[in-house]
Amino acid sequence: MKKRTLLKTAAALTAFAAFSTVQAQTTPIKFQLDWRFEGPAALFLTPVAKGYFKDAKLDVTVDSGNGSGGAVTRVASGTYDMGFADLAALMEFHANNPDAPNKPVAVMVVYNNTPASVMALKKSGIKKPADLSGKKLGAPVFDAGRRAFPIFSQANGISGVQWTSMDPPLRETMLVRGDVDAITGFTFTSLLNLEARGVKAEDVVVLPYADNGVKLYGNVIIATPKLIKENPAAVKAFLQAFTKGAKDVIAKPAAAIEYVKARDGIINVALETRRLQLAIDTVINSPDARAEGFGQIQGPRLSLMASQVSDAFGTKNRVDPNAVWNGSFLPSKAELNILPAKK
Repeated sequence: MKKRTLLKTAAALTAFAAFSTVQAQTTPIKFQLDWRFEGPAALFLTPVAKGYFKDAKLDVTVDSGNGSGGAVTRVASGTYDMGFADLAALMEFHANNPDAPNKPVAVMVVYNNTPASVMALKKSGIKKPADLSGKKLGAPVFDAGRRAFPIFSQANGISGVQWTSMDPPLRETMLVRGDVDAITGFTFTSLLNLEARGVKAEDVVVLPYADNGVKLYGNVIIATPKLIKENPAAVKAFLQAFTKGAKDVIAKPAAAIEYVKARDGIINVALETRRLQLAIDTVINSPDARAEGFGQIQGPRLSLMASQVSDAFGTKNRVDPNAVWNGSFLPSKAELNILPAKK
């Protein structure tokens, strides 16, 4: 009897040791989004829901955010291991905080082009960037399009613009009311918000930065130097699992929105499906992305962006392009080949 009890105890201890070993091999990753659980969040929620991160020995938790600046700051503070943020916001943080001990680094490009654009109503008479001269534009002070507007302005010879600031929920409302002539914002956010306020898409003039001389990269996946140094294998595994999930999302956006709804049950499924598709069409599977390759960065374009951001944002120090980017953890070219050809 005692022998049987000892054998059971030994077996239980062996099983517990094996379980503990598996647990020890699983790396927890706290991930900070740039915004709420909207359509584009499916890119990160899909590999969680489908177990791709789990298969890669990662325990990934994804939290909603309130802007790229906040995402960069939270990752820099060590509260989060990785995040999703506008590359310009990351550059600004680096240049303004040269002595920060934990400056995040971009490890993969997701939005090859900035989603920023200027939007106006057709009845305003604004048809092209030059028509914005002398007009009143509106956006929150931290809006990526507003911050980068000097680059857009220089590229298109715009002058005499007056800015009106407001909280994000009021941006599109003020355009509809005529309080401002045009707004800056992410196309897939503001255009759909305008529609939600009763404006037809065909009555909106959209001037994308990417189509008007501004080749800024958009959102990137960022990681802490601590994680990169202590567990580079986890960074590589994350990007592989994410890429696998992104391929699924691009192929079937409508199905992927179900994972967003699981995190926020009150979302408008049809609206968020359109938002995700718009993001895919304009900044993920863009002509520039197909030319450069998903996830990747071109050195000359990165250097130009660093210089433009330094000037437009008035940073304390010049942005060092080599300090903000580390492409050594990217999956292979074959694994990154997830963008469908243009239809």
